[in-house]
Amino acid sequence: MSEAVIRTATTHPGLLASLDPLLREWLPRQRWFAGKGRPVTGFTLVAATELLPADRKLGLYHLLVQAHQPAAPWDCYQLLIGVREALPPHLAPALIGHVEEGPLAGRTVYEALYDPRPAEVLLEALRSRTRIGGLRCERDPDQEIRSGLVPRVMTAEQSNTSVVYGDTFILKLLRRVVPGVNPDLELPLALAREGCPRVPAPTAWMSADLDGESYVLGVLQPFVKGAADGWELALRQLAKGEDFSAEARALGRATAEVHTALAHALPSVTLGAAQLRLLADGMIERLDAAVQAVPALAAYGPGLHSAFSALADLAAEGRTWTAQRIHGDLHLGQCLRSPTGPWSLIDFEGEPSKPLAERRMPQPPARDVAGMLRSFDYAALSADPPAPGWAHACRAAYCSGYAEVSGTDPRTDPVLLRAYETDKAIYEVVYEARHRPDWLPVPMAAIERYATSDLF
Repeated sequence: MSEAVIRTATTHPGLLASLDPLLREWLPRQRWFAGKGRPVTGFTLVAATELLPADRKLGLYHLLVQAHQPAAPWDCYQLLIGVREALPPHLAPALIGHVEEGPLAGRTVYEALYDPRPAEVLLEALRSRTRIGGLRCERDPDQEIRSGLVPRVMTAEQSNTSVVYGDTFILKLLRRVVPGVNPDLELPLALAREGCPRVPAPTAWMSADLDGESYVLGVLQPFVKGAADGWELALRQLAKGEDFSAEARALGRATAEVHTALAHALPSVTLGAAQLRLLADGMIERLDAAVQAVPALAAYGPGLHSAFSALADLAAEGRTWTAQRIHGDLHLGQCLRSPTGPWSLIDFEGEPSKPLAERRMPQPPARDVAGMLRSFDYAALSADPPAPGWAHACRAAYCSGYAEVSGTDPRTDPVLLRAYETDKAIYEVVYEARHRPDWLPVPMAAIERYATSDLF
């Protein structure tokens, strides 16, 4: 095992003040910035760590900053700030700006992850279990991390940023961070202890200990070289008019394997009448709010409401369900198929917009199943022309695959499954209305069907 390298953090007074005007312009333009549509009015420094001396040719700061916006709670963001005299042409897209005052006056600052050298510094810190001030890197001693792996930033991710090292590892850096146990590290570690092969085991991770609280900042995992993203793979099959049911069946088996391992690794609970009443009430509240936000939903309100009232009725009759830790945001885009065929599930962060405590609560596995069923439907209805029969075949195959491993076919529990699917479709309508109005007809087509008929 490598010995931890412990260094003392040093930062310049006035650092954040000198960066403030540049960050106010740059931060809202980042895809992972959660507060779009509202101006940034200021920052509070949570932590600053100098990873490479700023007075050298190349400096590097790790920052945790709270961004303040009108009429909104602050969010804490993780930033990697590179410092140079001038940027070489290939780093021009990473420019944050030229500092005019303070300790970095006259220097150029930029998004450091796009620069190979700072990215190498992060990997070396993980490999050597470096601790600098409140920053702490840890690793699995049984997994080797070679040095000299060439880094590259992945461009597809939106809510976080990932760096691939030599097609060997992928480092996911969380951008909006909160104190507490993050399921994106917690659940893969638990699955690794269970020997579940459907999730790449964490190789190393980075966290910060600040004021008695711990923040998970990043997780390094093996990179599945040549893997295909489930969403892109499904769209390609749809475009060619090809069947996807064999892949869907394998995905169902993979999901059940993960659920089974999580049930063994972490506590489960029984949801009784009181908890199920709260669950149904929450779904009804989201429906009512969605109708206010998207008036086109109003015509389907009674039919959609019946999905949730049926769940509440069963609970009142004494029906209970088992809840356990699940993925929490499962869809085709969270699945990778390796070139040799097996599927992996990734990104156990849950819905980032939800509070951490809510994301870590045990929930019925039907919620993950519903998420994947919605994803098949979404892909099929976004195709040109739409292919509802393709989705129907995938849904049936996925549930069959799930039953082969778990021993329980999700279709035998239609009330719970219908409630979760309907709740997810309502969320999609609100999301598309706010962010992608051109896509709104896709979930609205599902809403019309859900309000007037059974899902299968």
